[in-house]
Amino acid sequence: MRPVEFTSKEIIQAGQELRAAGRNVTSFALRQKIGGGNPSRLMQVWDDHLKSQVIAKAEPIAELPVEVAEEVTAVNKALAERLMEMAVEINNKAVKAAERRVADVIRSTREYREQAECELADASQTVEELETKLDEAKATAEGLEHRLGEAQTNHQGQAVELAQVHERLTLIEAERNRYEQQAEQMRNERETAREDAARLRGLVEGLQTQVKDLMQTLGVRQHTEGDSSQTMLSEKK
Repeated sequence: MRPVEFTSKEIIQAGQELRAAGRNVTSFALRQKIGGGNPSRLMQVWDDHLKSQVIAKAEPIAELPVEVAEEVTAVNKALAERLMEMAVEINNKAVKAAERRVADVIRSTREYREQAECELADASQTVEELETKLDEAKATAEGLEHRLGEAQTNHQGQAVELAQVHERLTLIEAERNRYEQQAEQMRNERETAREDAARLRGLVEGLQTQVKDLMQTLGVRQHTEGDSSQTMLSEKK
């Protein structure tokens, strides 16, 4: 098994330093801070650390009126539903934005490729025409010695034009490679957006679980305090 590159202590310390600097603690921020590591493992260690810091403190609370308890329940339910709606909305926006950017790049690449193919066809035709003219110039030079100087001048001009065409083809190929690299980068960004959205949904589900546990704890305490009050009244009688 491959050894772990960084210890949990190093990862937690990096997260605390990011917080102290006012930055959000993300897998990529942690990886940049410590200089490497698996982003998924870095974020898992940090999440486990945060969960270990949550300590339930038992404090005596007064019994809530029925109206207040119902209001708290309604607020918590509305909050959980709103958080889920926000998570779904953020996820949809992130995915659509990434897909839209990828589609734009692909469309631009396709259009540029079609244009490049047309230019390549024109350039190839130009090359063929130049080669034909060059052959004609050579034939003319062989038959007409008195026009040798003119034929040589034409030959040199055609050679320069041919070199320019080859240079243009090289630039077109370089541009096509650049657009293909941009398309690959957009696909990577879309995958990253999907991973962030999945992690956000996990955080929302964890928050919903905590809210549910809190409501259950509140209900148990109210029931316990009610039983204690009844017992004290019985003893006094």
